[in-house]
Amino acid sequence: MIASEAVSLWLDYLRLWQAAWMKLFGVDVPPVAEPAKGDWRFKDDEWSRNFVFDYLKQSYLITARHIQQAVAQVKGLPPVSQRKVAFFTRQFVDALAPSNFLMTNPQVLRETLATGGENLVRGMNNLLRDLERGGGQLRVSMTDETAFQLGRNVATSPGKVIFQNDLMQLIQYLPITSEVYRRPLVIIPPWINKYYILDLREKNSFIRWAVEQGHTVFVMSWVNPDARLAEKGFDDYMVEGPLAAMEAVRRATGEHELNFIGYCLGGTLLGGTLGYLAAKHDERVKSATYFVSLLDFSEPGELGVFIDEDTVTNLERTMNERGYLEGSEMAGTFNLMRANDLVWSFVVNNYLLGKDPFPFDLLYWNADSTRMPARMHSFYLRNMYLENRLGVPGGISLRGVPIDLSTVKLPSYFISTVEDHIAPWKTTYKGARYLGGAVRFVLGGSGHIAGIVNPPAAKKYHYWTNPDLPPSADDWFSVASQQPGSWWEDWQRWIDTLNSGEKVPARIPAHALEDAPGSYAMMRLK
Repeated sequence: MIASEAVSLWLDYLRLWQAAWMKLFGVDVPPVAEPAKGDWRFKDDEWSRNFVFDYLKQSYLITARHIQQAVAQVKGLPPVSQRKVAFFTRQFVDALAPSNFLMTNPQVLRETLATGGENLVRGMNNLLRDLERGGGQLRVSMTDETAFQLGRNVATSPGKVIFQNDLMQLIQYLPITSEVYRRPLVIIPPWINKYYILDLREKNSFIRWAVEQGHTVFVMSWVNPDARLAEKGFDDYMVEGPLAAMEAVRRATGEHELNFIGYCLGGTLLGGTLGYLAAKHDERVKSATYFVSLLDFSEPGELGVFIDEDTVTNLERTMNERGYLEGSEMAGTFNLMRANDLVWSFVVNNYLLGKDPFPFDLLYWNADSTRMPARMHSFYLRNMYLENRLGVPGGISLRGVPIDLSTVKLPSYFISTVEDHIAPWKTTYKGARYLGGAVRFVLGGSGHIAGIVNPPAAKKYHYWTNPDLPPSADDWFSVASQQPGSWWEDWQRWIDTLNSGEKVPARIPAHALEDAPGSYAMMRLK
């Protein structure tokens, strides 16, 4: 197979050489290799107009494709090793793109000639600044962090912190409507990032939109932990997170019943919490919504590349020394999954072109990483990613209670996204089938962030629905109907039906500790 790939590579090069000669003599010929749609690396006109750069681009694309195809054909490797080889081969190929080097990037060459090399001087200053910011490790700047301030131009929805403990602050948002649903809505964000991905700005804030629909919205804002919280475990996140929030919401509203939303890791915690409550015969939670959340970890996507026994053991050793996983390390892992967009684009912009990064609220949030306590993260990696125990009845215990997801009988809504590289939709689908109640599974467009933060007014993407939940995700998709617009409106119709439209006078937060977004969200790693 490798030999046939080498022959195929040689034939592609012959076609490229032939096309290059014909183009040199003025013959208009179609390209032998073209960049994928949306590949920013070759958007400059010179990559197509200039003979040398066009040849360089196509030879790189041909070589990159055949290297990755050759690696994919290697036989005899375990699946985990195969994924690792494929992933790191892609990193190697991406790093060697001609767009990443001074002498082979036409835009950089133009800028260097136009400025007399000042761009390279500025780029070196940017590089030194990022090295200093990372304490000797390179932390590539993605945005102008001075352009944003929480509560001023991001995370601006008005609300009050009404409760806090060691792990989280609970924010209650001010109503916009005169009446609200009787059942409050509580959102559990992931603690890998900050909650305000759901409240970046008014036009795309899910939090504000939910308030506009008449929900009394509560959001848990997780602390950015340090070594003092090293012994906090996954079950502590349950007790001091959703369970504590339930009591605080009851005190704030007088309501015993409520609806939950869990986002990503927050959805995994929500599933475990509901299994715990089911074992306790606690029926206060009346619905659960899972945003791109894994309950099954059999195919965890590209994150699985970084998780095996040796890696986890070494990580545990490091975490036990510090008491936590450093936020920048997790952020670096996520950035590598989209290295061209989240690493190399900024290397070119900041260091070769010598430009300052553009202010962008999404990238400001992306850079606002958080630490994770050693005990909690070790439990999470081992029991979920390594051993996939959450979906096994009694596979894990929380506060001494065996968890069985099949005992969770309440209505559930799963929204996954077709391009998600962190929580692959077919794996989230498998997890949805673990639950014992009625499940509505919806598949959105785009990926882990853009597919969730997709307000109706933007008129972007679309989503697929199928009221049934057949055994395989492929069977589900084969008869799913594509719907225009945002899944937000589909979710609102679903939750409105469950709430029976029952309304009460709007609730104003009382006994506030401080204004939203709260001091926990303000803790930013240097």
